[in-house]
Amino acid sequence: MTENDDQSGSPRVREAMARLAERRAKLQEMRREYLETTAEVTSKDRMVTAKVGAQGQVVSLTFHTKAYQSMAPAELASALTDLLNRARADVGEKLIRSTERLDGVQDLLRIAVPGGGELKDVLEPLRAMRPGYAEEQARKNRTRKQEEFNG
Repeated sequence: MTENDDQSGSPRVREAMARLAERRAKLQEMRREYLETTAEVTSKDRMVTAKVGAQGQVVSLTFHTKAYQSMAPAELASALTDLLNRARADVGEKLIRSTERLDGVQDLLRIAVPGGGELKDVLEPLRAMRPGYAEEQARKNRTRKQEEFNG
């Protein structure tokens, strides 16, 4: 047995270490992308734009008009709440799409989630937070049932 034949120098170990380093670099890049992800949404009346970060934090609110000055407090609160929820949903969708394109994520889920797991199932609670999600699902279910009925 030579010095190069020991476990730490074997081609298998070097290959595994190289794959591990590559995976680690990908995960660090993904983490950086996640942290930098934002979403901006402008209200339908173009009065205000909200920008939120990856964790749903409000990054900025920009008022483009002074229409908010004549709004009742409850009306303004409702408009801002709706806008922020839409922005949070958009950033959530961006994060989901980023996660779905990550190579090997499905294999990692099978290992990490008890009983395995499909990525779409794991991410479903995040999608469910999106405004209008329940209505969208109900519409899809009605369409599916109608298609099944029609044969």
